[in-house]
Amino acid sequence: MEKNKSSFQEKSFLMKAIIACRSNDLLNTNLSFDLKKLLVVFMIFLFGITSVFGQNIGHRDGASITLRAQIAPPALLDYVQPPCPGEGYLWTPGYWGWNSNDYYWVPGVWVLPPSVNVLWTPGYWGFYDNFYGWNPGYWGPQVGYYGGINYGFGYFGSGFYGGRWEGGRFMYNTSVWHVGRNIHNTYINKVDFAHNGNRASFNGGQGVRYEPNKDEMNGMHDNRIPASREQMEHEKNMGNEVGQFHNTNPRPAIHSMNMFGGKGFDERGREMKMGGGNRGEGGRGRR
Repeated sequence: MEKNKSSFQEKSFLMKAIIACRSNDLLNTNLSFDLKKLLVVFMIFLFGITSVFGQNIGHRDGASITLRAQIAPPALLDYVQPPCPGEGYLWTPGYWGWNSNDYYWVPGVWVLPPSVNVLWTPGYWGFYDNFYGWNPGYWGPQVGYYGGINYGFGYFGSGFYGGRWEGGRFMYNTSVWHVGRNIHNTYINKVDFAHNGNRASFNGGQGVRYEPNKDEMNGMHDNRIPASREQMEHEKNMGNEVGQFHNTNPRPAIHSMNMFGGKGFDERGREMKMGGGNRGEGGRGRR
């Protein structure tokens, strides 16, 4: 389908170029009035159809768009990942939520998955013709497509590098996840994505341009488990915190958390009270 669309687009642009070069000659020749009108209509149609194909819109992966906004979400935040609170927790990266008239930051947080052998596919914003739509994240047997968004911490835009399941036990890749000394089921797989400095938080338009590969397509069609009740409450609670809104505070008070209802940290890993009060130090640098 993509090949056919590209072929049609190339032919359309070629025709448009020919017409552009010859339009004055054609319109100045001794053609009938009706034929000239038909030629003008065809030129308008040709320019219109190539303009539509030329638009860079977000990839429609079939997931339900749960939120719509007329303005682009801000760039992703750069922050420190707090240490994993215990074995079995998986990291879900922070993202921008939407509350009718402004974006607010939903902190990254360590989460207990709904079952073993499942991984988290982050949600992502996509640009769709004339609006920005939110495609919610989900749990599944493999990580699917998340718009090419570089969330960091193993979610570098494509695939997942934070760890893997082995025999019903999660193994942590300590080169990208901060797990602390209390967890010993670890390994090291160094992944260098330092060159990817794109902090855009949406796909399409002026954001990230990335289409799903074969594995991501398969992940999109696997059995999906929606975000848990705790995850949804986490998002909702952050939407009630004034200090998390972008227009109020471009640098939200809480960038990350060690668990639901647990400790919150700012971008440097310092422990913070909800609302912005400093409570000391915590965490370590982002990798």
